Amino acid sequence: MSERVPMTRTGYDKLKAELYDLENEKMPEIEKRIATARAEGDLSENAEYHGARESQGMLQAKINLLKDKLVQADIVDPATLPKDQVVFGVTVKVKDLDFGDTEEFTLVGAGEEDYDAGKILITSPLARGLLGKKVGDTAEIEVPAGTNRFEILDLRFEE
Repeated sequence: MSERVPMTRTGYDKLKAELYDLENEKMPEIEKRIATARAEGDLSENAEYHGARESQGMLQAKINLLKDKLVQADIVDPATLPKDQVVFGVTVKVKDLDFGDTEEFTLVGAGEEDYDAGKILITSPLARGLLGKKVGDTAEIEVPAGTNRFEILDLRFEE
């Protein structure tokens, strides 16, 4: 059995809307391109046909991935979680003990990740290494390049 994918209702709705768009807007466009290319005759040397088929395959893979996430969704209400430790939905401020800089991460579910804004998936190795830690705790997280060490400086919950 697959692992549950934690997400908020907002993240779930965002994924569902994206799936609807892909299935009802993008896929019909590609199907029209395939039909138009097919009408041109010989398919063996028809680059437009082969390109459209490839696009269809990639789009179908994305649709399947979104459906899988939605089926495995575990809707979490962050208001019901502990407020004194790193949990789903928290914005955690950490100090990198090796380099001395501070960073903030918000632990989010599928559909809400935005790495440029510091919103990381709760299922990522970094987030998993921080889970359950409290202010003042040190987290040691194994990464391919070695071990990252972080001190938990602050926890903030959005209302």
